[in-house]
Amino acid sequence: MQQPDGDNTKNMVIAMVLTLAVLVGWSVFFDAPKAPQEPQQAEQTVDGSKPTLPATNRPALGDAPALPNGAGIVPPKTVKEVIESTARLQIDTPSLSGSIRLKGGRLDDLTFKKYNEKVDKTGKNITLLSPDQTEQPYFADFGWLSSASSIIKVPDADTLWQAEGNAVLTVDRPVRLTWENGQGLTFERVISVDEDYLFTVKDQVRNASAQDVSLYAYAMITRDEVKEVSSFFILFEGPIGYLGDKLIEHKYDDLNEGQKTHNVTGGWAGFTDKYWLTALIPPQDMASKVTYRHVMNASKHRYFTDYISPAFALKAGQSINFTNHFYAGAKVLALLDSYEEKLGIKHFDLAVDFGWFYFLTKPIFHVLTYTKDYLGNFGLAILLLTVVLKLLFFPLANKSYRSMARMKQLQPKMAKLKELHKDDKMAMNQALMNLYKKEKVNPMAGCLPMIIQIPVFFALYKVLFVSIEMRQAPFYGWIKDLSAPDPTSLFNLFGLLPYDVPSFLQIGAWPLIMGATMFMQQRLNPAPTDPMQEKMFMLMPLIFTVMLASFPAGLVIYWAWNNTLTIAQQWTIMRMEAKRTGSK
Repeated sequence: MQQPDGDNTKNMVIAMVLTLAVLVGWSVFFDAPKAPQEPQQAEQTVDGSKPTLPATNRPALGDAPALPNGAGIVPPKTVKEVIESTARLQIDTPSLSGSIRLKGGRLDDLTFKKYNEKVDKTGKNITLLSPDQTEQPYFADFGWLSSASSIIKVPDADTLWQAEGNAVLTVDRPVRLTWENGQGLTFERVISVDEDYLFTVKDQVRNASAQDVSLYAYAMITRDEVKEVSSFFILFEGPIGYLGDKLIEHKYDDLNEGQKTHNVTGGWAGFTDKYWLTALIPPQDMASKVTYRHVMNASKHRYFTDYISPAFALKAGQSINFTNHFYAGAKVLALLDSYEEKLGIKHFDLAVDFGWFYFLTKPIFHVLTYTKDYLGNFGLAILLLTVVLKLLFFPLANKSYRSMARMKQLQPKMAKLKELHKDDKMAMNQALMNLYKKEKVNPMAGCLPMIIQIPVFFALYKVLFVSIEMRQAPFYGWIKDLSAPDPTSLFNLFGLLPYDVPSFLQIGAWPLIMGATMFMQQRLNPAPTDPMQEKMFMLMPLIFTVMLASFPAGLVIYWAWNNTLTIAQQWTIMRMEAKRTGSK
């Protein structure tokens, strides 16, 4: 691409710096999709089938009793030690294994059956929830609170529930837990789970006493300090939710400075990791107080996401019912969308961090997954997507490449003009502009293919990086995970030499292929007449090869294939243009 201002070297340096900055740090400024400001929600009553106090007499949400902060920090035990020391009900579904602690009725032991730590499946299955007093506690509690808790006993973390009948929670067999407080109140809990990751917790309280009581339902997720939070700006990990028509993302450090409270109706709230999600889903027509908070115990951080319902009036001789939903699983977009429709949850899909450009990222994701179902491989789906995009922009790219071909033919004339006006830059620029006008070429046309490619590059990068469907998705040959960098390296001859190389020397075969195609494409473009600029152009394939070596292999394959198609298209147009004008 020729610049008419004569200061080509300076402009080239700026262009390279900006390109690197855009590719590496673009999402610093483009976070998750923005939504209108959270409106103040009026307090609402719970579903009419559930007895409640009249609105004029019901305590405000903020008057609900405080939730507990969990057990104090003690020297950690192994998960096996903790599980074997407590009475439990087993969980066994096609997707999950684990157990429910009867003391407290707590969900605190959950492992994925379908997700392994390693691509070759030789590692451990991924564990999501772990009991308290272990190295990384992460668990969910459900229950009741009372403003008169000193008088009315309600189940807490030390309550030993009694299991009735089935001792194993499966898809077809829920488990039933009961506990009596000795004051005429009987608490019953039925826990069920589907074949994926959605738990349903149905609570019932029967009042056989002679007095009316007032209770609040709550649900709470607790997790201790997270050791590995991604440092990538393009990915959010931490307390999350969709509350009051707004996506909520609180960083862990933000909670260290004070709790965040949201009085809303419906929505969902929990914690998100790169691929995994825990989310509390209250009744979508119920007003509740959702709180994200933090405490310190023995210099260790503990974080909570919880919600409290309005007060339920439980009259003597009557009962109340309350249903919680709890998602604890992989962020599979199709599942999140299905639960959004089934339960009426707003924007459950935003648990997957598709970012500011979700309107582009999500369609690309759907195209890739749909194509993969037919081709059987996400790598082939990426290649086909590239071809489709090339066809969509074929006329526009043709016009650009035709202009570049004309520019290349004008190189001798441009060199003569620069030699003629080498001592007068203004005159040289004017002469070049007149030449462009006369020959009807656009010196900026070469930028168009790159401009078109950048949004697709960003969107595909996001899809490969954040979607669990791409995790450990293989291609062919040595690429076993399209979401991870190419595992080979030039510096050990791609594994032929028996030693590992440092990460900064991990320049694999696909990045080298990409660099080669970029060099070949560059040779088809008009050569810069400025020697310094020409040298810098020659360095660009090397710079991009080193930089993209740490990017997901799927993205590098896309870039290399896109370059290959561009080379074929550009070479064909140049031949046609040369034939038309009779030039070489």
